[in-house]
Amino acid sequence: MSLTDPVADMLTRIRNACGSKHRRVDIPASKLKVEIARLLKENNFIQDYRTVPVESGRPLLRVVLKYAHGGHPVIRELKRVSSPGLRKYVAVSEIPRIRNGLGVAILSTSKGLMTDREARAQRTGGELLAVIW
Repeated sequence: MSLTDPVADMLTRIRNACGSKHRRVDIPASKLKVEIARLLKENNFIQDYRTVPVESGRPLLRVVLKYAHGGHPVIRELKRVSSPGLRKYVAVSEIPRIRNGLGVAILSTSKGLMTDREARAQRTGGELLAVIW
């Protein structure tokens, strides 16, 4: 089965796992998904991630979710902005501030995947992949 939008599938799996209070979620791995997981970990939205080799086929990306005191998930909203049918590109002056700096926007730039803060610091725009808060 081929997916039209693997990034949206990854974000949906994480969103559903958080809603169901799962400890971890397994996602088919790719370089882009591993980079998104790296950004989520650097910004303290997930506890950890790693790739798990599988005997048959492509490896899995195992994401360990993070919960606050009281069992509430740290990720409150996870939204895909740019999709294969409608790409959303932003210049450096148009990069949104998510929840007044509490959230993170993930951009795909010519210098690789980075958060909105990193993109503003490097003065580069790109494709607005997702927003998390």
